[in-house]
Amino acid sequence: MNATLIQCPGCGVRNRIPPDKLHLRPKCGRCGRSLAGEGTGTVMELNDQGFDRVVSESALLVLVDFYSPACGPCRMLAPVIDTIARNFSGRLLVAKLDTSRHQMAASRFQIRGVPTLLLFKNGRVVDQIVGAASQDEIEQHIRALL
Repeated sequence: MNATLIQCPGCGVRNRIPPDKLHLRPKCGRCGRSLAGEGTGTVMELNDQGFDRVVSESALLVLVDFYSPACGPCRMLAPVIDTIARNFSGRLLVAKLDTSRHQMAASRFQIRGVPTLLLFKNGRVVDQIVGAASQDEIEQHIRALL
C-alpha cells in the first residue's frame, strides 16, 4: 500500500495518509489542521501565512483561485473549482485565497481583479487565467501542464 505524504500547511509536518483513507478529510497529526485539499479532491482555503509553504512545497501542480466573497463571477466560478478539484484528485492541488482578507499574496502576484486563477509548478507561476472562465477552458490549461 502506497501512502500519500501530505505536508500540513499550518505546521509543516509531513503526514502519511493511506490511499483508502484520503476521502475521510485527514487532519494533521501534530496540530490537527485539516489536510483536505492536498490533492484529495477538495478545495483548500489558503491564507497569507501558509501560502508560500503550500505552493512551493507541493509535489503536485497547484491551482490557486484568488477570489472575493462579494464578487458575483467568483461565486459563479466556485462550483466549477470544486468540480475541477474532484476531477483532478491526486494530480492537482486546488486552493483558494480570499483577497479581501489576505491581501499580501494577492499584491505580490499583482492580482488586479477577481476571479484570477494562477497555476504553480515547483513553486513558480506557470499559467494565469483572469475572469470567470469555463470549466473546459480551465481544464485545458491544467492538462497542458500535467
